Amino acid sequence: MAAYKTVSVEATDEFIEKKSRFIGYACPVTTEEEAQALIAARKKKYWDASHNVWAYVLRSGTVRCSDDGEPQGTAGVPVLDVLQKAGISDCVVVVTRYFGGTLLGAGGLVRAYSHGASIGVQAAKPVMMRPCTVVSVTCDYSRYGGVQALLSAHAQMGETEFGEAVTLTATMPEEEVDIVQAALTELSAGQLVLTPIEQKYAPFAC
Repeated sequence: MAAYKTVSVEATDEFIEKKSRFIGYACPVTTEEEAQALIAARKKKYWDASHNVWAYVLRSGTVRCSDDGEPQGTAGVPVLDVLQKAGISDCVVVVTRYFGGTLLGAGGLVRAYSHGASIGVQAAKPVMMRPCTVVSVTCDYSRYGGVQALLSAHAQMGETEFGEAVTLTATMPEEEVDIVQAALTELSAGQLVLTPIEQKYAPFAC
């Protein structure tokens, strides 16, 4: 498992350039089918737009883009370039344009579609998906505060069960597991042990 950058939510943003309205849209996807379905949905929603330019990058290595009738190389490629330069994958971007009557020229189109893609991606909240291990640890109440503070400093906290003892769960980056275990060993004189539950990707701010 390797870390990768993507977006966390479906989102849009827009701007006006020389009376043309540009709507930037981004959404996380994992397959071409998902990406194409979302592109089709945007085209249906904005059926009266001048253009619905799109691009997507998947972790599988699939890369696609379309100018959707704009001059070749002035729309789809700039949108794709935004994703690739940001290192974002498993993401689809659609930039919708309503023509305002003023020609932008090739350079203007490149800048406008790049900006539309950028604001769409930023609205969709880029995150770093890191390979993590979900762990649990059980301790007595006297150690609960210290264990919680330690886990919180290294992991995303999950559920805590309070019974005869306290069982805490947390999701932490794989490289943190040994560090936390060493600290737990020192904290408890070797009595507390992390129990791995599963491995998964988890989002972290980037």
